[in-house]
Amino acid sequence: MSLESVRQFFAEHAPEITIIEMPESTATVELAARAHGVTAGQIAKTLSLKVKNEIVLIVTRGDARLDNRKLKAVLGAKARMLSVDEVINWTGHPVGGVCPFGLENPLRVYCDVSLRGFEEVLPAAGAVHSAVRISPQRMAELTAAKWVDVCEQV
Repeated sequence: MSLESVRQFFAEHAPEITIIEMPESTATVELAARAHGVTAGQIAKTLSLKVKNEIVLIVTRGDARLDNRKLKAVLGAKARMLSVDEVINWTGHPVGGVCPFGLENPLRVYCDVSLRGFEEVLPAAGAVHSAVRISPQRMAELTAAKWVDVCEQV
């Protein structure tokens, strides 16, 4: 169902974007980078976090790590990663296929400025074997994301 919700999202909002389905799993940054022939940084990983009583998504470059101090300054409180069940319940996507498109619930999306170093990134597309090729700016526009600086320097 998750892949279908992403497919529906792009049909409605960006029909020119094609979902890429791979025969092998692309559930980790390393697997996705290898499968798509790109650097780990070009994989746009989506992190699901709880901050106070709000669930938010942070999209970062694949080889970046969150900087907890920066994250707390931007979000106003300490954040925690969601459990596998929480991720599925809130996003509708399985871990390894989480993306900011076709979400089960409306969630606030943030894109880390580290993504701007690439002309094109590959976020998942709702399944552990799917992705899309998209510019970071277009991804932010489609998801009404706010640009933030919450990662350690790569």
